[in-house]
Amino acid sequence: MGMVKRGLLSGLSTTWTLGKIIFPVTLIVTLLGYTPLLDWLAKLIAPLMGLIGLPGEAAIPLVIGNVLNLYAGIGAILTFDFTVKEVFILAIMLSFSHNLIIESAVATKVGVRVSVIVAVRIFLAVAAAFIINLVWSGGSEQAVYGLASAQGPQATGVMGMVADGLWTAFLGVVQLAAIVIPLMLVVQIMRERNWLAVISKSLAPLTRLIGVGENTAVTLASGLTIGLAYGAGVMIDAVKEDRVKKKDLYVVFIFLVACHAVVEDTLVFLVLGIQVWPLLVIRLLTALLLTMVISRLWTQLEKRKQGNFGKDAVYDH
Repeated sequence: MGMVKRGLLSGLSTTWTLGKIIFPVTLIVTLLGYTPLLDWLAKLIAPLMGLIGLPGEAAIPLVIGNVLNLYAGIGAILTFDFTVKEVFILAIMLSFSHNLIIESAVATKVGVRVSVIVAVRIFLAVAAAFIINLVWSGGSEQAVYGLASAQGPQATGVMGMVADGLWTAFLGVVQLAAIVIPLMLVVQIMRERNWLAVISKSLAPLTRLIGVGENTAVTLASGLTIGLAYGAGVMIDAVKEDRVKKKDLYVVFIFLVACHAVVEDTLVFLVLGIQVWPLLVIRLLTALLLTMVISRLWTQLEKRKQGNFGKDAVYDH
C-alpha cells in the first residue's frame, strides 16, 4: 500500500505542477480564439508561405495548430481546399511544431530552455516544408479528406466565451490528471520493483545511437509513447530520480521535439486522407540524425574544454 500511496501522491503533485501551467494557458488561448488576433497573426506570416509552397490561407491552420494543439490545426485544414502536396506539407510542419506554448512551457519544468525547444521545432518544420516543396513535383490534385471533423457551435457573449474558456481549461486539466496519475503510479511500481531496468535495456540501442546514458530511457519511452505534454510528468520525475546529465537531457529532448507521441501524432493525420507512414519515417530519421550530430559535437566540445583545462593546469604549475 505504501508503494501505491507514494505513486498516487507523485501523480497528484505532478498534476498540480503541470495544471498550473495548462489551465491558464488553455483559458487564455481559448479566449484569444474569439478575437481577430489569430487571423491577424496568420495574415502577418502569409507572405512567407509561398517560399514553402503554400498559399496564404495555409498560415491559419499553422498558427492555430501551434498556438492551440494538433487537433485544432487539423480541424482548420479541413475547412480549406488544399492540394495533396499542400496538405502533406502542412501535416509534416504540424507534426514537428504544434501545441508550442504548453509543450514548451512544461518542458522547462524538466530544465530545458524554452528558446531551444521553440527554435528546434520551428526550424525543423520550416526546413522539412522547404525540402519537400523543392523535391516533390507532384501532388497537384485536390486533396480528398478522410473522416469529417465536426466542430461544436462557438459560444456567444462575453460570459459564454469565458465559460467556454474555463470549461476547456478544466477539461484539459482533468484529461491531464486522468493520464498522469495512473501513469505515475505505474512508474512508481516499476521503479520500486526495478522493472525500469528492463526498459533501460530495451532502449539501450537507441540511447547508444544518440550518445546518451541509459538512465534517459524512461524519459525517452514516455515522450515517444504519450508525448511531451502528458509525458512531462514522468520526465520531471525521471530526471530527478535518475540524475540525468545536462547534455543527455538536451539531446533527449531535441530527439523528442522532433519525434514524440509517434503513434497518436501520426495516426491523427489519417483524417486528412494522406499516407501517414512517410510522416513517421521523416520524423524518426530527422530525430536520429539531428541528435547523433548534436551529441557528437557536444562530446567533442566537452573533451576540448577538458583538454584546455588540463593544459592551463600544467602551465600554472
